[in-house]
Amino acid sequence: MIRYKTVMKEAIIEQVIEKSRFIAHVKPVESKAEAEDYFSQVRAKHRNATHNVPAFVIGEKLELQWASDDGEPQGTSGAPMVQMLVKEGISNVAVIVTRYFGGVKLGTGGLVRAYTSSAKLGLEAAILCDVKEQMLLRVKIAYTHYDRLQNLSVAEGFFLKDADYTDAVTVSLTTDPLHAEEIKKQLSNLTGGTAEILEEALQLVKVHS
Repeated sequence: MIRYKTVMKEAIIEQVIEKSRFIAHVKPVESKAEAEDYFSQVRAKHRNATHNVPAFVIGEKLELQWASDDGEPQGTSGAPMVQMLVKEGISNVAVIVTRYFGGVKLGTGGLVRAYTSSAKLGLEAAILCDVKEQMLLRVKIAYTHYDRLQNLSVAEGFFLKDADYTDAVTVSLTTDPLHAEEIKKQLSNLTGGTAEILEEALQLVKVHS
């Protein structure tokens, strides 16, 4: 189940519009405090810029939204960026667009287009992704069953990672929560009932859209 959309990583892009430099900074965040800390870092780096326009959306239901125009005409920069994020369903992300004024006024419509297009380019560079609910199973099995488990995994819709090799193989397995019970049955059948489930937990993971 897809819970919301966000970005994979931090990214910075730049474009020039009518001689003004627009630099979009994008970062995945989990809280208002994390977003504000990121904005402070960008402002410090670009303290001589004409404007540093911040916006963030946080929460699975996009419940926390905030933006500032930072001296640009009201409603021409920060608010349109938040509206774009909400319209696209993108959350847990902080965006701040730095502008170095180039001497040519863009007008109200031009400013909206410049800031939203810069934000969109930044989001693309940060790689849009889905956050999905997955079931994590940490399983201990005998070495004799491990090769068969690896061959089975992709065909049956689950993925293996983080294997530890000791007296047996302990491996993490992720799958859609709807398939978890069926996967546990397959593990039991594969190992003759000897598979030991050490951990079972729901988690949120990022996957490419």
